[in-house]
Amino acid sequence: MKLSETEEKLMEYLWQKEKAFMKDLLEAYPDPKPATTTVATLLKRMIDKGFVAYREYGNSREYYPLVSKDDYFTKHVKGLIKNFFNNSVGQFASFFTQQSEMSTDELEELKKIIDAQLQQKQQ
Repeated sequence: MKLSETEEKLMEYLWQKEKAFMKDLLEAYPDPKPATTTVATLLKRMIDKGFVAYREYGNSREYYPLVSKDDYFTKHVKGLIKNFFNNSVGQFASFFTQQSEMSTDELEELKKIIDAQLQQKQQ
């Protein structure tokens, strides 16, 4: 299951805070801030999708993520590679490096990361 763009934005605030009450989440938004009811609706949908849970303290709810940012984006990227690049990481890497107009320095940095991963796997 996937989050909408507005849900991802709210989830980003929740990942940053790790746990938060409604007022904390509203404060995280830049002006103009969304209505409390809008954020409550987003949280309800995210709870229904299994991304967020909460603890009740009287009339207040403290929300927390059930999915880590790394896990969410790993699944997202894997789905992207599967659905748009015939499950080929090579096709994805080729597209990414060509279409993102990476500088020579950025390509060198990417090469270092790949070389380090290769070394780690060979040990």
